[in-house]
Amino acid sequence: PNSAKDGSFSSLESHVPSPVKQEQVKAETLPDPNAKILHEDWDDIPPSSALEEISEEEAIHIIAEPLLPHQSSTLRDYVDHSETLAKLVHLGVDLSQVEKRQKAGQLLLTLDFEKDIKKILLFLKDVGVEDNQLGPFLTKNPYILAEDLEALETRVAYLKSKKFGEAEIAQMVSRAPYLLLFSVERLDNRLGFFKKELGLSVKKTKDLVIRLPRLLTGKLEPVKETLQVCQIELGFQRDEIQRIVFKTPKILTASKKRLRQTFDYLHNVMGIPHHMLTRFPQVFNSKLLRIRERHMFLTFLGRAQYDPAQPSYISLDQLVSLPDEVFCTEIAKASIQDFEKFLKTL
Repeated sequence: PNSAKDGSFSSLESHVPSPVKQEQVKAETLPDPNAKILHEDWDDIPPSSALEEISEEEAIHIIAEPLLPHQSSTLRDYVDHSETLAKLVHLGVDLSQVEKRQKAGQLLLTLDFEKDIKKILLFLKDVGVEDNQLGPFLTKNPYILAEDLEALETRVAYLKSKKFGEAEIAQMVSRAPYLLLFSVERLDNRLGFFKKELGLSVKKTKDLVIRLPRLLTGKLEPVKETLQVCQIELGFQRDEIQRIVFKTPKILTASKKRLRQTFDYLHNVMGIPHHMLTRFPQVFNSKLLRIRERHMFLTFLGRAQYDPAQPSYISLDQLVSLPDEVFCTEIAKASIQDFEKFLKTL
């Protein structure tokens, strides 16, 4: 029965010794009269006894294997003793970063590369993680190596059932390494959260998390707080918040303090109305210092005009996105030297 289970289908006769085979066995066990002569010609040297005395010169040439440290604060001390760690380093995993993550170092020391890790690497490659990204991926998320392969495949199947394409899933997994640690239930709840809170369609919800997949892995409470700040403190309407978030998803993970300060300067100092900020929400991703310096320079030149109904209109996109040289020559109609000289007066 054991042979059948292993896929071995040799006949029963091959396991029953025939009389001929028995005679051969007996013949093979007969003493060889030449055995003594052959033994004298062998070059093998029997192993020496542990109590055998050796010379100092022989002792010098004995190389002892270094002992595996019983305890260490760094994985580097284990690399020379662990084939698994050595292969991970060769793959591009930064062990100095891994050991900063809670219990990640202990996890790697318990894994076997061939038995535990290789199958996860093949899975990640099938998902679409590039070879040169495997090391950085595992540096950020070593915990995936302890996940059940079937569970990981189920989560990818769920994303496919939600009409995420293979290239989109590869992009999401690469940019949000912790994504596949989330169960199907948690992923489904988070997609439902953004759809409900923002009032987005299914398609727009998908597009949102494709562009910023860490929305699915980050904490939801800060997102709720940001939405409340936009609506209650900054005074945006629900439909305006929808458009702002869809155009600039990163605003959901931005610092609320920075968000308030940027809005205050744009709206109360520069006089930009809500509907204009809704059209160019990328301005919230810019450094406030950059906005302030350029606005003050344009004001000094008498060119700070942000009303599209007026001549010499300057859009917020032009204000923050252009390099200094282009901003000076095309928007401010001045030289870069003039801009640098002005900044020294601030």
